[in-house]
Amino acid sequence: MDTVRSSNSRVLLAKIELTCGSLGCALDDLWSHPELPDRFPRFLVLLHQIMRASVPLMELARDAALERRGSDPSAEGLAAYFAHHIDEERNHDVWTLEDLVAAGFDGEAVLAQTPPPSLAAMVGSQYYWILHHHPAALLGYIAILEGNPPNQAHIDRLQAQTGLPVAAFRTYRMHGRLDPHHRDELYRVIDALPLTPALAGLIGTSATHTAQMLAWSLDGLDCIAHPPRTDERRAA
Repeated sequence: MDTVRSSNSRVLLAKIELTCGSLGCALDDLWSHPELPDRFPRFLVLLHQIMRASVPLMELARDAALERRGSDPSAEGLAAYFAHHIDEERNHDVWTLEDLVAAGFDGEAVLAQTPPPSLAAMVGSQYYWILHHHPAALLGYIAILEGNPPNQAHIDRLQAQTGLPVAAFRTYRMHGRLDPHHRDELYRVIDALPLTPALAGLIGTSATHTAQMLAWSLDGLDCIAHPPRTDERRAA
């Protein structure tokens, strides 16, 4: 990135680089998997499960930050960032589900799946930190989820390798275009907030945990049921 980083963002980026290698390996294994046409719909289901939690988590973090106004110098900035980002992320889970349905998969079956324990651990830890410690933790979670967006050439290769229709990649392509801007905005916020060393450390801990749990989820994509096609369900 070409933006100037203050110490908080530099430290966070360094911590992510040093401690989150398992996530990069999990993604490399996924994209090079010989059965990628089978894996990618499972990956979209996992993305949908993650996105369903995004807005509720940020709403909770916004409200928790607002409750701290007057006693916490970071509260106003956190609340403003979450309120803005809620609008940017709203309905992305709905759009991902629509993409799966447009590609011929059964949306009801996707919604009926129980998310895996790794995903529950990834999201659930944020609820705990927000409610019982500090809403700044969610910044580390967002840093991982939006920190390595797919480029359009990569998505073109996925489409060619999987044979899935263009519709299956609509929301994924959108994230590839928008997440670089969201990532830079996030780091500007981290640099602008009056973070204590303890809060900066919490953000780093949250990022590391998120990366580890996301890597676990990607390594365990077999735990995500391949969504049945709509015509298969009708035939059954």
